[in-house]
Amino acid sequence: MATPDQLDELEAQIDRWAVGACATHEELVDVQRGEEEGRRWYLRLKGEEKQTFSVWFKLNQRTLYYETFVAPAPHHDPVKLYVYLMRRNMSIYGAAFGVGEEDALFLSGRLPVEQITDIELDRILGTLWEETERCFRAVLRLGFGVGEKGK
Repeated sequence: MATPDQLDELEAQIDRWAVGACATHEELVDVQRGEEEGRRWYLRLKGEEKQTFSVWFKLNQRTLYYETFVAPAPHHDPVKLYVYLMRRNMSIYGAAFGVGEEDALFLSGRLPVEQITDIELDRILGTLWEETERCFRAVLRLGFGVGEKGK
């Protein structure tokens, strides 16, 4: 478990990384800090399949939690979509698709605080961006019937 001083150092490290990442990664268009009392970051990304989306980081005493919203609750063929996403989970490093509040679809993961480095933060951001981009059309097709013939 990280001490308050260690958390302060990690918070400063993530802040520095975020500034640098905004300058070097064209997909990352904005970084905002969350509530004053929390150690949270909101990273705004531009995609190709999904035009824009956000990644949330939350630094806790033991882990850095991260997630992105993928889509609302599917209504077209949820079982096929869930099977598709569970199969995708088999090949994703450090993140997994899941169902959150109101049955919305998220991609999330956790990293132990001892493993937080700029390289790991880049990997996390890249993984969430790549997986969201790779699956977004299939999510629309399977979960919402978008792109099917006659629709």
